[in-house]
Amino acid sequence: MSEEALDRIHIRDLLVRCVVGVNPEERNNAQDVVFNITMHVDLRRACQSDRLDDTVDYKAIKKRVLAMAQESSYLLVERLAQRAADICLEDARVRRCEVSVDKPGALRFARSVAIGITREQPNAARE
Repeated sequence: MSEEALDRIHIRDLLVRCVVGVNPEERNNAQDVVFNITMHVDLRRACQSDRLDDTVDYKAIKKRVLAMAQESSYLLVERLAQRAADICLEDARVRRCEVSVDKPGALRFARSVAIGITREQPNAARE
């Protein structure tokens, strides 16, 4: 992974209802999942210019992640996280992203089960 120090954009506690899971009740009923996304970006230009064109439009990414999740019916939370990471990395300015997806109430006696993944631009490792 690239060790370059980058700025970060966080989308925290993004709640969405979707179909995800392997059990019959999970396949038939939408349930809450919570996304936490961190995008590693060089924000120096945006800090100077104060222009939206010089940064990552996190509202647009949020809308795309919500739409993807609401329309999905994945078996695994891992796949849901990967698709969210793919959406983030479609903007070439996002060099790396971390996505966690919580499934509240998935396990008895546990508040939540969460998975976390880290992905980066395909060419980032070669730079």
